[in-house]
Amino acid sequence: VQLQAFGGGTVQAGGSLRLSCAASGRTFSSYIMGWIRQAPGKEREFVAAISRSGGGTAYLDSVKGRFTISRDNAKKTVYLQMNNLKPEDTAVYYCAARADGSRLSGINWNYWGQGTQVTVSS
Repeated sequence: VQLQAFGGGTVQAGGSLRLSCAASGRTFSSYIMGWIRQAPGKEREFVAAISRSGGGTAYLDSVKGRFTISRDNAKKTVYLQMNNLKPEDTAVYYCAARADGSRLSGINWNYWGQGTQVTVSS
């Protein structure tokens, strides 16, 4: 599967952004999908994941209540709605796909998109 993320940008603290990740291929619904971010000088960090059906989700503690992950299997797209953004959310955000198992966390994924920059100014 090939993934392309877009929707990043620069916003002020308290603002919102919606990231999208479009997938190619015919088996999008067979993948667990996730968002992982990497801030400058820091390691990659799990942000959110969603199960194949969309019925299960998981989040990094610091984004719970502010971020929402969702997917549309018919459109082969996963979304990350980010509200009440904070400067510490500044990072490159990657979408990723996991083919095996049922884990909704971690930074080890089978497929990665190219990343989209999110910058939150204070």
